[in-house]
Amino acid sequence: MSAFEPAEAEEEARPRRRAPWGVIALVLLTGLALLRNGSGEFDVGPPQPAGAAATESATPGVAVGTLPPLPYAVPDRVRIPAIQVDAPIVPVGLDAEGWVDAPPPEDPNLAGWFTGAVSPGEKGTSVVVGHVDNAQGPAVFYGLGALKRGNRVEIARKDGKTAVFEIYGVEVFSKNDFPGDRVYASKGTAELRVITCGGGFTQQDGYDGNVVAFARLAEVR
Repeated sequence: MSAFEPAEAEEEARPRRRAPWGVIALVLLTGLALLRNGSGEFDVGPPQPAGAAATESATPGVAVGTLPPLPYAVPDRVRIPAIQVDAPIVPVGLDAEGWVDAPPPEDPNLAGWFTGAVSPGEKGTSVVVGHVDNAQGPAVFYGLGALKRGNRVEIARKDGKTAVFEIYGVEVFSKNDFPGDRVYASKGTAELRVITCGGGFTQQDGYDGNVVAFARLAEVR
């Protein structure tokens, strides 16, 4: 039985009880180590957030969207026009050791929605993860670190709605000092975090950080 079967079976079921954000922070800090399957074989590594972009998520007083949150719906596809991302989304849950499963690394154009958080567009912080590369080359979120404030992330949902999120910050954090409270805590509105690996790379340990794009709901189509 694959690691995805339990999550896939829940797709049309009513929403289950959501994990507290503190639990999600701990689980993802560990579980996203599964995303560090980068080959490290390229002359130029994935783009890393620029200094200006890295400070924007911490800037107080950024205008908060006034759109009402959406009801629960399973996400189907993620599109990020600024970095040419157009990928299907699969639900990912926890593996037998309690880590967040990553999408299968052999499929480079695949993202995962963590089912222990809210669905994209609901009130709270939803989480979408994906590989930065695999043994064959760049993967779905290879360009995530190049995003800038104002770029859009579109999440097509299975209820026919598309939740459009606007980036307000992009940062890279060390896996050993990951600020879970800052990344995953609910802001009281519909927010999204898109996460992949980043930072330095070694053959022994893989990537030593995670690139995190911070976004909030800006439009519903």
